[in-house]
Amino acid sequence: MRIALLSLALTASLGLAGCSSAPLATPRDTALTLPAPQPPAGMRLYALQTGRMYSRAAFAFEGGRFGDERVFSAGGILVRHPKGTLLFDAGFGPSVAAHRKTSPWLLRATTKYDRQSSVADQLRAAGIAPSSLTAVILTHAHWDHVSGLETLPRSPVWVTRDELAFIRSGDASTALARQLGTASYVAYDFPDGPYLGFAHSRDVFGDGSVVLVQAPGHTPGSIVAFVATPDGKRYALIADTAWQREGVDLPAEKPWIVRRVDADRAATRAMLVRLHQIKAAMPGLIIVPAHDSRVWAALPKLGPAAAGG
Repeated sequence: MRIALLSLALTASLGLAGCSSAPLATPRDTALTLPAPQPPAGMRLYALQTGRMYSRAAFAFEGGRFGDERVFSAGGILVRHPKGTLLFDAGFGPSVAAHRKTSPWLLRATTKYDRQSSVADQLRAAGIAPSSLTAVILTHAHWDHVSGLETLPRSPVWVTRDELAFIRSGDASTALARQLGTASYVAYDFPDGPYLGFAHSRDVFGDGSVVLVQAPGHTPGSIVAFVATPDGKRYALIADTAWQREGVDLPAEKPWIVRRVDADRAATRAMLVRLHQIKAAMPGLIIVPAHDSRVWAALPKLGPAAAGG
């Protein structure tokens, strides 16, 4: 009964708020230097969806409407490179029902979910041994990004030093990240130079095909991964800086009622503006929020034929 009353109250308040909100101010950044990556011919990117959550645009971005139903993807992005295989985030694992209990109560009250095959099962089905992963790179350490780690016990898990400190801090939002194999965590930093306006970066393979940058806001150690593939496509894996592409396109923050999920709201707002500016400078850039099913539906899918390439 309490949840039903809460839903009615949220419907009214979010419906009104959605009609009056305005996009964030975004001055054009004319100083961006566009990098020229050299991805190798054998490199590929695939989306591994492990489940879905069902919610509303009103809970996704400021200005979204309650009547606009949205499907939130959960999963991992696989990057196969001649020098190594990376998995960005682990999505839902087999124990997601128990794992979800560590999530904020408001999320549980306002979303439903279903589970699909784990990233480990999808890798095996494509002929890729999960133990062959060079690393699982966490964009951040919230439950829906680490749940699938339970099926990848032999994989190194890369996190930024700031995110590892966040995990170890005891923050409630990282409870599952502490539970699932903290011995596998490998902290990394950003030894390379500026990239798209970010002061420091990490060029994973040294050819500009996978470049990591610090993107604090949603969590203290969140990252954005820029991926360039040999077919000329360029992606920005932005994790939960925005839940849906409107967050960058408009740009728009998360709605006020759920904005508390961002550890630093001002930093998240600044990151949305920066990503909007980068998108304006690179119109072909594919912004990939971790939970926008419309974007994920257009990404390449991993199948048996992908195992050799």
